[in-house]
Amino acid sequence: MTSVDESAAIGRDLPRRDGAAKVRGTAAYAAEAPVADAAHAHPVQAAVARGRITGLDTAAAEALDGVLAVLTPDRAERLADTGNRELAALQDREVAFRGQVVALVVADSSETARHAAALVRVEYERQEHDSELRADRDDLYAPEKVNPDFPTDTVEGDVAAAVAAAEVTVERTYTTAMYHNNPMEPHATTARWDQAEGFLTLWDSTQGVHPARTALAAVFGLDEAKVRVICPYVGGGFGSKGEPHVNTVLAAMAARAVPGRPVRLVLTRQHMFALAGYRTPTIQRCVLAADRDGRLTALAVDVVEQTSRIKEFAEQTGVPARMMYAAANRRTTHRLAALDVPVPSWMRAPGVCPGMFGPEVALDELAERLGLDPIELRIRNEPGTDPDTGKPFSSRNLVGCLREGAARFGWAGRDPRPGVRRSGDWLVGTGVAASTYPVHLMPESTATIRREGDRYVAEIGAADLGTGTWTTLAQIAADALGVPVERVAVRIGDTAYPMATVAGGSSGTATWGSAVVEAARAFRARYGAEPPERAEASGSVRPGSDRWAMHAFGAQFAEARVHLDTGEVRVPRLLGVFAAGRIVNPRTARSQFVGGMTMGLSMALHENSVLDPRTGHVVNHDLAGYHIAAHADVAEVEAHWLDEHDPHVNVLGTKGIGEIGIVGTAAAVSNAVWHACGARVRDLPVTLDKVLPALEERPGR
Repeated sequence: MTSVDESAAIGRDLPRRDGAAKVRGTAAYAAEAPVADAAHAHPVQAAVARGRITGLDTAAAEALDGVLAVLTPDRAERLADTGNRELAALQDREVAFRGQVVALVVADSSETARHAAALVRVEYERQEHDSELRADRDDLYAPEKVNPDFPTDTVEGDVAAAVAAAEVTVERTYTTAMYHNNPMEPHATTARWDQAEGFLTLWDSTQGVHPARTALAAVFGLDEAKVRVICPYVGGGFGSKGEPHVNTVLAAMAARAVPGRPVRLVLTRQHMFALAGYRTPTIQRCVLAADRDGRLTALAVDVVEQTSRIKEFAEQTGVPARMMYAAANRRTTHRLAALDVPVPSWMRAPGVCPGMFGPEVALDELAERLGLDPIELRIRNEPGTDPDTGKPFSSRNLVGCLREGAARFGWAGRDPRPGVRRSGDWLVGTGVAASTYPVHLMPESTATIRREGDRYVAEIGAADLGTGTWTTLAQIAADALGVPVERVAVRIGDTAYPMATVAGGSSGTATWGSAVVEAARAFRARYGAEPPERAEASGSVRPGSDRWAMHAFGAQFAEARVHLDTGEVRVPRLLGVFAAGRIVNPRTARSQFVGGMTMGLSMALHENSVLDPRTGHVVNHDLAGYHIAAHADVAEVEAHWLDEHDPHVNVLGTKGIGEIGIVGTAAAVSNAVWHACGARVRDLPVTLDKVLPALEERPGR
């Protein structure tokens, strides 16, 4: 753990500044924007996966008292920019996926809007649809790039020849499911037009007010100066609120359709399964080849995933395998199936999270075949430089994380044989996997530091998804100004403040914090140690160095228990050790690590969006059927970190912590389940049907 100077602002274990407001219910979210006489909107969704609307009967809906308008493709305004077809709401009668919005009701109350939406009758000309992802499809294609701008494929050396000559190989297919973000606050927007000025104000649940403003201004053909986006609080996002979805466009359209009335649109939990993005399912063919000492001679990951037919999103699933371990022969590929499904998008640690599952389980299988401890196998394949780029690492402490985690977890003396440790009716096993996440610095953000009387204020249009931004930016500003943190206030979540990039890619603290540091430096350079009571200065993020390969690393440990008779799986213990640069606030950092690990546990044991290919419909589209980890599933979760100094990543030395916690957790759980009962689960989630065969094969059954 990092030692903390109690006189310093950075490194102090401070409580969240927004915590009291959230507990007391005084923190206003997007659906609670302070507007008078608000109307409410509710969407009508397509009941077919592909087709064309041939009839829309809105008479019964319009006859209800309190209904103000029913927008349809024939009545809705024409948008200025429909290039992003996900946002091209009600612009034609074509249906591209089940759940697409085909009409929108606006009414005096949310109950009336919802009732009226149920009365709208839609007729379709159904067309044959295709929503089934398979690796043997003949229409798979290579996208030009994978998110955000990585090469689709990479090849070095000759993997096939290395595999043919290898002493030990693993060639297996691993799959991850379709996952839907389910933040506690659903996607919500309150929209208000000043018709005389042509000015649009949006209170939107978003991870980036400035990126949202840019997107919405383009859709409606407005100058960005005519759009204001406000979002002081976000009730979770996990990537799903990183860019606008159709609900924001619909809210603005509805507000223009009922002049003089602001409009609130709040997606239901069911709506979110079609309209708010999701993580694509993946099929990963992993190939490892090694000598008898466990040194890799080849590593390949070939990925198949899906995208929507109307908008491409290619998750970078194979990218982490490019830099994790040393191997002379390497290959990664991505192939997409364009299907009649909703548009996939960002979800916590896009690409890296699903992309570490296959290789980290494959490494466990390789360790088994070699008779080698899986920690030692990873250590033996540590690269000296980034295998993908050849650049030196700014810092790389994966080995330190593995060793520290092993000591804390009690790994020493572990019997490598599966199914030999028992506690009553439970078989007990332990597993390990590595984690990584790239360091991102977005050089577009600006901050302003003001002195207002005896206080200092840091202003930047950043977002706080529950990650602690309200608190950590105050600590960073106080540290840079050399004043007590109690004298620093923060203003965020509004395009009225200086430009900030999206809260994504674990880049928020690094990017916004760097802007705050630059603003504080400019402030002190201008005013010295005794600034006047009314003073201000601004600063922007400076471009980062391209010399280094910059990544955070971690090691995940899991204990799994499998019931001998029922096959029930429990994970009573998770432990993670991370090397993530400088830790600004231990309390909020631990919360992020533990939250990520809990989400990884959920991915391992429960989460699975079940899409029926006959209808193109996610059938478990609520929290009753889409299972996530609950209190009973989460027992002991420990998060620790190494004291890591990395001056190369940014002026703060931070690496980002919001996403690395989820990476590797599912693989560690799967590996622990194998060690407990001998069932090698390669297809998430780990469910009873996948472990029962191993139990039935046990001697004495």
